Amino acid sequence: MRVVIAEDGILIREGIAGLLRRFGHEVVAAVGTADELVAAVHAAPPDLVVTDVRMPPGFTDEGLQAAIALRATFANLPVLVLSQYVEQTYAAELLDSGRNGYVGYLLKDRIGDVAEFVDAVDRVAAGHTVVDPEVVMQLLGRRRDPLQRLTPRERDVLALMAEGRSNAAVARTLVVSEAAVSKHINSLLAKLDLPPDEDDHRRVRAVLAYLRG
Repeated sequence: MRVVIAEDGILIREGIAGLLRRFGHEVVAAVGTADELVAAVHAAPPDLVVTDVRMPPGFTDEGLQAAIALRATFANLPVLVLSQYVEQTYAAELLDSGRNGYVGYLLKDRIGDVAEFVDAVDRVAAGHTVVDPEVVMQLLGRRRDPLQRLTPRERDVLALMAEGRSNAAVARTLVVSEAAVSKHINSLLAKLDLPPDEDDHRRVRAVLAYLRG
């Protein structure tokens, strides 16, 4: 696929570019500012944008805001946002822009796990919602009630759901049947007062919206 990378740190930027090229992707632009990101996407809309949250000149949320603005212009533009630290507000803002999926929020540490990072790239490009497990765990930690009603297995399933995993992927990860996963999902959604939904994106957003609240 064709990818635009926005990262002000040249070593990280070149590292991501080299990694993506290794897996057959074309890096059409690798830039260091949010303005350059916007210009690059408008010049030749890519199949995926990978961007840092904090970029020049203010090093606050320029990359994130550029990504959200681009998604408003280019419908369903896949965007994978990288962050040095867990920024729950930023994660929530990005996810709110991803009403049809095609969004991801990962910590930069994940780049070091090549298989995990490439998997996230592929899933976001395919239309899934991907949330860093650490973000999920912190969100879970903020809400103890009624999450206390969930069994340990249901909490495991909820965490994987929030990462955008399909029922089949959850089953493989937990080494259980898909029927068991469906049963756990129905149970935990009932406990969280969230109706079952066949739409994975809406289901993930609903769970994260509840956890953010």
